Amino acid sequence: MKEVEIYTSPLCGFCHAAKRLLKSKGIVFKEIDVWKNPDQKPEMIQRANGGRTVPQIFVGDVHVGGCDELYALEREGKLDPLLSE
Repeated sequence: MKEVEIYTSPLCGFCHAAKRLLKSKGIVFKEIDVWKNPDQKPEMIQRANGGRTVPQIFVGDVHVGGCDELYALEREGKLDPLLSE
């Protein structure tokens, strides 16, 4: 299983929804709270090719995007293969 990282903030409903999907699939992920650790936000923006909003989700070296993109991968049946590659 690839490492999953998600940049979040506590007030973000989309962050909670993305984490809920990952948890429902039994995926262990590393959460990086840019609210508590604002020094991590420039790293997030760089890794996300300019993406400034949370969540920003990474599976291994692949930038998934945000919550909508994560759910789209799940609907299309592409999330599980991405996680297990």
